[in-house]
Amino acid sequence: MALDLGEKRIGIALSDPLRMIAKADRVIKRRSRKEDYATYRRIIEESSISLVVVGLPLMLDGEDSQQTSWVRNYTEQLTTEVTIPVELWDEGFSTVEAEEALKMGGVRRKKLRDRVDAVAAAVILQSYLDAHRS
Repeated sequence: MALDLGEKRIGIALSDPLRMIAKADRVIKRRSRKEDYATYRRIIEESSISLVVVGLPLMLDGEDSQQTSWVRNYTEQLTTEVTIPVELWDEGFSTVEAEEALKMGGVRRKKLRDRVDAVAAAVILQSYLDAHRS
């Protein structure tokens, strides 16, 4: 499972059991960390998830931004809320790639916001899966 964390929305993607293909799953609205983590636990249990990958928004020079620090803190707390491994993964340009893929697929601008976060999570997860394929 991958997460694309945003201030208002969180994109979630899942992979197939063989960890070959990532697929956009859903977008949830952020309310509180407590509710976010409860949602993740439910998805982890329902889908037999064994790993959570969290997109890390590094700056172009590889340095942390204010958003990066927030994601690191959120993820650190997440590790105490779930019983499976949680890893950070550079999300470099995942939202841009997701927007382009949706536009090429004919999704209208008004509908982009509803789906782009989940597709960005799928881009993050696919990048992770590709890098860790043995």
